Amino acid sequence: MLNKIFPFLGWFKNYGSDSLRIDALSGLTVALVLIPQSMAYAQLAGLPPYYGLYASFLPPMLASLFGSSRQLATGPVAVVSLMTAASLEPLATAGSEGYIAYAILLAFMVGAFQFILGVCKLGLIVNFLSHPVVNGFTNAAAIIIASSQLSKMFGCYVDKAEHHYETIWRVCQAAFHYTHWPTLLLGLLAFGIMYGLRKISPKIPNVLVAVVVTILISWAIGFEHNLVVDIKDIEFLDARALIADFNKNVDTATKLANERSKVNFALDQAGKSHDIIALLDAEHNFKVLNENINIFKKKIHHCRKVIRGLLFEGVEQPDGSIKFYSKGTLPPGVKGDGREWRIKVGNSSLDPDKLLITGGGAVIGVIPKGLPELTVPELDFKIILHLLPFTAIISLLGFMEAISIAKAMAAKTGQRLDPNQELIGQGIANIIGSVGKSYPVSGSFSRSAVNLQAGAVSGLSNVFASIAVIIVLLFFTPLLYNLPQSVLAAVIMMAVIGLVNISGFIHAWKVQWYDGAISIISFICTLMFAPHLEKGIEIGVALSLLVFLFKSMRPTLSSLSRAPDKSLRDYIEHGLEECEFVAMIRFEGPLFFASASHIEDQAMELLRRKKKLKHIILVSNGISDIDASGEDTLSLFIDNVRSSGIDISFSGVNETVMKIMKRTHLLAKIGEDHIYPTMENALNIIHSQAHKDEWEDTCPLMNVSCLTD
Repeated sequence: MLNKIFPFLGWFKNYGSDSLRIDALSGLTVALVLIPQSMAYAQLAGLPPYYGLYASFLPPMLASLFGSSRQLATGPVAVVSLMTAASLEPLATAGSEGYIAYAILLAFMVGAFQFILGVCKLGLIVNFLSHPVVNGFTNAAAIIIASSQLSKMFGCYVDKAEHHYETIWRVCQAAFHYTHWPTLLLGLLAFGIMYGLRKISPKIPNVLVAVVVTILISWAIGFEHNLVVDIKDIEFLDARALIADFNKNVDTATKLANERSKVNFALDQAGKSHDIIALLDAEHNFKVLNENINIFKKKIHHCRKVIRGLLFEGVEQPDGSIKFYSKGTLPPGVKGDGREWRIKVGNSSLDPDKLLITGGGAVIGVIPKGLPELTVPELDFKIILHLLPFTAIISLLGFMEAISIAKAMAAKTGQRLDPNQELIGQGIANIIGSVGKSYPVSGSFSRSAVNLQAGAVSGLSNVFASIAVIIVLLFFTPLLYNLPQSVLAAVIMMAVIGLVNISGFIHAWKVQWYDGAISIISFICTLMFAPHLEKGIEIGVALSLLVFLFKSMRPTLSSLSRAPDKSLRDYIEHGLEECEFVAMIRFEGPLFFASASHIEDQAMELLRRKKKLKHIILVSNGISDIDASGEDTLSLFIDNVRSSGIDISFSGVNETVMKIMKRTHLLAKIGEDHIYPTMENALNIIHSQAHKDEWEDTCPLMNVSCLTD
């Protein structure tokens, strides 16, 4: 019982100093991959990079301590990070305080959902996400994740559009004109290092090497080059007018948003008091404000786009200050500083006296030193209701990813795996992780593979990985300041290459054409509806359920005959002849309300087709269950058959169905002497009775000539 509650106690059986040394080295190796990856995935989730480190010091050790897999490495992963961003973007601006609070709350909700499923032993619920749906979604997510990093790779930033493909088109347009070449070159260098080391020596932590090399280069060349200037230093009147117009629109939109918050409160109050007039007034005001806000958002987007597209050349003045001229408009005889300057513009208004202008690339910047404050996430009922559908999807997707990885490793190590215990471990990791400012996490394929290759003996390897992250947070965060954003983008893009699995579509199609079609449709819908990723999964799940219901409503009903190898097979599929006097019908599937009428129609068609029929043997091995509608249909069918002068018997009835037959007295109607243990047993007894006074040259069921008196 104690081992069930604390699975990690089982690690220390026959555990020695050699095992401890191997686990420590494995944990350090995993940490070398985890630290840069976690920061990259945090940005993918719309969070500051250091929140990836916060998600890497509690969850890995907790998931190992309370899970069942000893090698599974838990932490930030690509797909869950992408889903986190998709679920939170409608609620708040990425990176804002509200957004971060919602991400932490989402981790708590995901953990609670997984923990409850595990405790209630409902791990099988993950089967609602069929493999074709997951394959289609994962392939689409890999493309979305990789393409979402293009703006960081090119060093050009655009406003997000309603659909992801529109955003990517904007990035491509901006990159054509405004690519920051040092940013792109450092990103490509990181790609080359990671790919080259993976090919040359997979044991070398290629991600860490790429990060260290590019940080050193970034520091040496002064990659980041920002200045705070007065708007008067920009010798381009159009830029000043654009900034003034941008600030005016932002301020107006902010005022309207504040008014909308008040109207929203009035809307709630009117609803609670059932004041119809006040409710209608509030709804009208809310819609008007929404429309006005959308108008100003479009104006803000236009201004921001134009400002981002402005390129300047700097000219150093005698007093050491710099004047900025529009690119290509320097006064005759004046030499620029050789840099390409741009105004940094975000969602808030620009301060004309302290205008941030950059002549370099984007880096990680300041990472707060020390561990985050441990606090319980604030529970907001409205936000919880909004996040519930995303919670379920992220929980199931994350668990499916984790358990798939754990099963693959268990097959190699021979370790026993408990899916429900793994759910509990993942749940605890997310719940307690949220207290340490973590966002939702799951099992990582790449880091688990590193852990396994390093020879990890127990989950202590993940504990050591967490300790390494803690040490980095306490002492080494300043070393990460100069890490280029394009390198983190390269880390993400390199990691998601493994998610692309074209063979999954082909395999699904070979198994069943409709599985392949569902996988392709899920893939296309996920791409088309992005960033609303949940729609792709919802459509895929809906299609899977519809196919399941259709198949359940039309179960297989086959008429058997003797094949050349002496077995009884479907006479149509194998081109066999039928016996005129005995029909063996095999039914496969539960006999319930949705399939009852189909079964009745098929069986009655058999009666109409075979005029000399004397006996039906219903092969019941495939009938797994019967409900009230199915029992009623079966009872009526028996009455119709026997009223037509044809007898009916059953073979291979399982225990569950037999109990139902006894409870409903259907067994008494059939007759216990008409129940046979096997179809061969039934055929041996019934065959001679059905052929009495009848002639068949060769009976297809017995492969003998038949004439009995």
